[in-house]
Amino acid sequence: MSAHEIEIILSRQLADCLTVPVFIVDPEGTLIFYNEPAEQILGKRFQDTGEMRVGDWGNDFYPHDKKGNTIPPEDLPLVQTINSHVPAHKTFWIKNFEGKSFKISVTSIPIIGRSKEFAGALAIFWDNDLKL
Repeated sequence: MSAHEIEIILSRQLADCLTVPVFIVDPEGTLIFYNEPAEQILGKRFQDTGEMRVGDWGNDFYPHDKKGNTIPPEDLPLVQTINSHVPAHKTFWIKNFEGKSFKISVTSIPIIGRSKEFAGALAIFWDNDLKL
């Protein structure tokens, strides 16, 4: 992992300990980490994908509504949080790297440290068909 703000490093450590899927992006929207529970939904380990630019991850998972209409990256909660620095939430469908569709709910929050600088964002999501 390249040099990141301490808040990003600590967020990654937290995500590693959680049983819910988590994405972490830098201020430009580059996906810099997703945890093991996210790997199970996405169908590929982070170690195999590495970092991904927002245009890639925003399209690769084919986010769509229940009618199959594509949701553009700028309408995704994580991208909204990157642009506005405020939390966002949405429920929609994605296709993982294996082509399987999942209805997911995503809540994203900005990562703003003690310096009051925007360090990135974190999204927690879950498969709506999964019984927790």
